[in-house]
Amino acid sequence: MNRAARLHALLEELRRRGDRGSNAAQLAAQFGVTPRTVKRDIETLTESGSAIEGRCGPGGGYRLIGRATLPPVNFTVPQAVSIALALTAVGDAPFADDGRAALAKLLDVMDADSRARVEELSGRVWVRHDEESDDESGVNRRAIEQALERKCVVSLRYIDGDGAESTRAVEPHLLAHARDRWFVIGWCRTRDAVRWFRLDRIQKATLTKELFVPRETALFGEPPPTARSAADAS
Repeated sequence: MNRAARLHALLEELRRRGDRGSNAAQLAAQFGVTPRTVKRDIETLTESGSAIEGRCGPGGGYRLIGRATLPPVNFTVPQAVSIALALTAVGDAPFADDGRAALAKLLDVMDADSRARVEELSGRVWVRHDEESDDESGVNRRAIEQALERKCVVSLRYIDGDGAESTRAVEPHLLAHARDRWFVIGWCRTRDAVRWFRLDRIQKATLTKELFVPRETALFGEPPPTARSAADAS
């Protein structure tokens, strides 16, 4: 086993053992090297950014600190294309900007040949958008996303279907796509009731510092049988 492969295997062994950790003698026996070599390898991993803790004395050894690192994730070219396709299909859907940032990170760690293959294959898959989004800036959508994530009240300047403008204090609970539109569903404190707000009718969304306790999901009704949660894709 060459050193690069051993460093990778050593890190994976520490990850597998979790808080139990492993000492230099155990690792040396497992990888067929000397304890001194293990210590040098640990130093190299630590210098490269791996969060490894060394403990002295009886029962001591090495362990990864908490869940500071994730196992390596390898994506195939079709898998990367499928992510790009999903992002293209959802257009300006909630959290799409974060998805595009994640895709960019994925492409950054792929080798040049794989990136070129992703670009070539992606160019042979088309998605048609029949309607343009009315929310050109995406700023309001981002504020809604943050309010949903942080569980904080958001102030909306909203124009309803009759053209009437109002300001609402809303506890956002759900984001839903229906009738070719995105809605934020929440408890409107101004009307003291559940309300659906079309994202493209929100003129301005402002985060407040006021947090709220999520209400019972049943209060907002049951989704239709054809509806799917984003959690279903995980």
